[in-house]
Amino acid sequence: MIVARSLSKHYEVHTRLPGLSAALKALVHRTYSTVKAVDDVSFEVAAGERVGLLGPNGAGKTTTLKVLAGLLHPTAGTVSVAGHDPKLREDTFLKSVTLVLGQRQQLHWDLPPVETFELNRILYDVPRAMYDATLAELTALLDIELVARRPTRQLSLGERMKCELAAALIHGPKVLFLDEPTLGLDVGMQVVLRRFVRSYCDRSGATLILTSHYMDDVVALCPRVIVVGKGKVAFDGALDVLARRVRPEKHVVLRLSRPVAREALERLGAIVRHDDGEAVLRVDPARVRDAFAQALAELPLTDLTVENPPIEEVMAEVFAAGGATPTESVS
Repeated sequence: MIVARSLSKHYEVHTRLPGLSAALKALVHRTYSTVKAVDDVSFEVAAGERVGLLGPNGAGKTTTLKVLAGLLHPTAGTVSVAGHDPKLREDTFLKSVTLVLGQRQQLHWDLPPVETFELNRILYDVPRAMYDATLAELTALLDIELVARRPTRQLSLGERMKCELAAALIHGPKVLFLDEPTLGLDVGMQVVLRRFVRSYCDRSGATLILTSHYMDDVVALCPRVIVVGKGKVAFDGALDVLARRVRPEKHVVLRLSRPVAREALERLGAIVRHDDGEAVLRVDPARVRDAFAQALAELPLTDLTVENPPIEEVMAEVFAAGGATPTESVS
């Protein structure tokens, strides 16, 4: 469904020093530098697949989505989405994709969202019967029957985001590009939108590429992730494989009936967190069984669990390295 081959997008950016003198010089002679937002990126996404596009700020995620959606032309390389070259912006292509940007909106501020829904029906030439059926389904899934009839300016951020998604899906796109769709939403609304997106993809067979800094979004929606850093692909594969590569150790969580000295815990593994009632240890996977047995024999346990390191910590480590994984290769 989506193919990118050696995709690059470079910008020439004007740079100058601060101050009046530098500003005057820039009037007659400008200095430019090349910013490689995307640099030789290749990947494929199958029909119906849900993929998370991850990376630190400035890694090229949004630029990649805009190229795939036809909003930007690539500097080099080729892109195919649903069998089309996005930069040509053919009608059949535009009717098969949608792009939702968490920091932008298509809803008209002083009009109710239903007006935008109707406008999109006309723009995408959606037959009335299909539109009515799709809108009824989206209204039920998102619970926006009353919300969509109030002026957009009167809606909460969560209500606006639900209506944004409905407006973006009126034409029944085959490919969804979602850029930070839960940005700024409270935890409860994030859960609602995740469930909706997953349900929509399952019911329609739509292909999804998602960018988000909320790892709960990625865990809930994307079995596969592509990590980009400095404009390049650093990892392409399952999220759990990435987690094992970056943080191969296990976290052993001990719940204690009474306080235990740090020395007793340090014999089992490195201490991540320790208080009177609970301790979390970092243990090499090869030693988990021994640590488990030793803890049962020596410590006043009420409960013991073995977990993977939190995915937020894994991605924070990846992002701190500029998106690079330990082996700097695609998996």
